[in-house]
Amino acid sequence: QVQLVESGGGLVQPGGSLRLSCAASGNIFRFYTMGWFRQAPGKQRELVASISNTHRTNYADSVKGRFTISRDNAKSTVSLQMNSLKPDDTAVYYCNTDRSQLQWGQGTQVTVSS
Repeated sequence: QVQLVESGGGLVQPGGSLRLSCAASGNIFRFYTMGWFRQAPGKQRELVASISNTHRTNYADSVKGRFTISRDNAKSTVSLQMNSLKPDDTAVYYCNTDRSQLQWGQGTQVTVSS
C-alpha cells in the first residue's frame, strides 16, 4: 500500500513563502497524476494543484500565479512551492492522486498570519 508523507509546513507571515514536499512509498507513483489538496477549518478539502506524469500542471484560480507544483518520479516526490502567501491559504495541506485514490497522509499545517 502506498504511503504518503507530507512535510514543510509552518507559520509564515503574509507575503512569505513555503515549500511543501510529499514522499510516496512504492513504485507506482510515476503512473499517477498527483495533486496537492488543502482543508481549512470548517471547509471541504479542495484540490489546489495537480501535475500529470508528463508534467502537465493545473491550478485552482485561487493559487494560480503564486503556487508551483513539481514532481520527481525517480524519487517519488511531489512538491508545492508557495509564494505570496495570504491568510486565506491557511489550511492543512495534503498530497494524493488528483482523484484521491490513495490513503491520505497526516498532512502538513500551513498557517499564514502576522
